[in-house]
Amino acid sequence: MTTPTSTDVPVVGAGPAGSAAAAWSAKAGLDTVPVDAAVFPRDKTCGDGLTPRAISELAKLGLTDWLQAHTVNLGLRAHGFDQTLLLPRPALPDSDLPAWGSAVARTELDDHLRTVAIKSGALALDGARAVAVRMDGDRVAAVTFKSGDETFEIECRRLVVADGVRSPLGKLLGREWHRDTVYGVAGRSYIESTMSDDPWISSHLELRGEDGELLSGYGWIFPLGTGEVNLGVGTLATLKRPANIAVKPLMSFYAEQRRDEFQLSGDLRAPASALLPMGGAVSNVAGANWALIGDAAACVNPLNGEGIDYGLETGRLVAELLAADGDLGGAWPQILREHYGESFSIARRLAGVATMPQVVAALGPAGMRSDWLMTLALRWMGNLVDDADRDRAARVWRWAGRRSIARDARPPFS
Repeated sequence: MTTPTSTDVPVVGAGPAGSAAAAWSAKAGLDTVPVDAAVFPRDKTCGDGLTPRAISELAKLGLTDWLQAHTVNLGLRAHGFDQTLLLPRPALPDSDLPAWGSAVARTELDDHLRTVAIKSGALALDGARAVAVRMDGDRVAAVTFKSGDETFEIECRRLVVADGVRSPLGKLLGREWHRDTVYGVAGRSYIESTMSDDPWISSHLELRGEDGELLSGYGWIFPLGTGEVNLGVGTLATLKRPANIAVKPLMSFYAEQRRDEFQLSGDLRAPASALLPMGGAVSNVAGANWALIGDAAACVNPLNGEGIDYGLETGRLVAELLAADGDLGGAWPQILREHYGESFSIARRLAGVATMPQVVAALGPAGMRSDWLMTLALRWMGNLVDDADRDRAARVWRWAGRRSIARDARPPFS
């Protein structure tokens, strides 16, 4: 395969956000080249869960049958404070979101999405890391890549940056992550379980350390239908209240606590951890002819660490803007604020409160005693409110979001 010297749109990063952007851009008739630093198939630190919002985006790409050939889950089994609740995914009459979710290991999901982009007409390159940009005034004229000992340049009309939570190319373009806003510290692993076909995903909302101390986070066990489950832990932190924990030992301790209940066997496989910028806590998400999407733009839910749905959505939305030949520098930050600003703002506030274990200890037991409160929390935490919803829960969430963002010293994406 000959490496192109120019293209309409190079997409740096081929995770869910980058592959979705590449697929939709290619479908729109733009010459599109997704480029990733890794060689596919490759792993990615993630809980692997697919919310109804992610399912909806994957369905738009024609992947419903593919997903249903994997595991399908009906909702959340919430554990904590001596309670266990089964919370079915809500059927929302005013929404296109399905009442089911799934979980697919990122090694498989990302490789399949990249294949979808290729079948849509994109020319994919892997094993090439973006190391520099050549500017023409305020516009990116070309991106420089390094593959092994070879360095090459691809000229472009516009550029999509989807290179993940650290976003090295975004940093070159001026992206700044603000850690005074709540962020996540998470670890994930795989382990064998006879409950790999369980139709419920499980979250333990009372996460404790080895000394019994209550932590501001949760543990999860997501069945994959492959004989394994994705097992992980996540905690919330801010610059003022950092997460002073060792994630991998905590994950091992959590696994031992749950071994009998979830019929786990063997050792943890492929443990990995990551920091997660959340809730649009970045500045400089776009320039004259470039835009950041997905994790690179901190499009991660502050209440549950979910990012795949936002990645898929932002990939589609930026491709629509590219196809319309829109102004990326002016329009893209506004699109992100319109779609996510209010919900990210209120979610950041709630997640910031949850960084205080004493608050979790006070409110957790009361919440777990109420199916209604937990169902409401599942909907809000799962990003299951869209613009079409007119019920009371949606109205309250939007009302809170409007008032929250009006009080933000630094609103999302600014």
